[in-house]
Formats: sequence, structure tokens, C-alpha cells
Amino acid sequence: MSEIHFTLYSRSYCHLCEDMLQALLALQAPDENNAGWFDVEVIDVDDHPDLVAKYDELVPVLSASRDGGALMQLCHYFLDVESVKKFLSEGG
Repeated sequence: MSEIHFTLYSRSYCHLCEDMLQALLALQAPDENNAGWFDVEVIDVDDHPDLVAKYDELVPVLSASRDGGALMQLCHYFLDVESVKKFLSEGG
């Protein structure tokens, strides 16, 4: 099974960020193929000037990687459940 890692670029006091995190965690329950297991790292962009420059008005931004590979941006503002499910189901 692939190791799946999500990175949520967030900021303090951001209700959209909290909403995206909660929606993502709701997908954490494994399905019959155990395809729902993943880890999530939350990074506050305001602690990193380079990330503010890159993501500022797009926050929250969700990126994902598989088996330590390159991060791929999946969505911003709101969780794109279909994109996340597609990512989870690929290459299991």
C-alpha cells in the first residue's frame, strides 16, 4: 500500500482552513480496501514568507504526495472531494 501524505497550507483564524481540514479528516476512515489511511501536515503559511508569496490569497491549499514523491496541488478554498478520492484510489 502506498504511503499517502497531505499538506494543508493554512493560517490562524481561517475558518475555510478549519473546514477543509475537518472535511479531509472525515475521509480518513478506511474503506473496504483500506484506501483511506493517510497523514496530514498543517503548515501555517504566515510563518514562512516564501509560502505567503506563493499561496497568500489561495489559502487554504491542499497538496498531496505518494511514497515521498513530489507534492501535487489538489485544491484550494474548499475541499475537492472528488480530486482527493481520485488521488487516494490511484496507485494503491
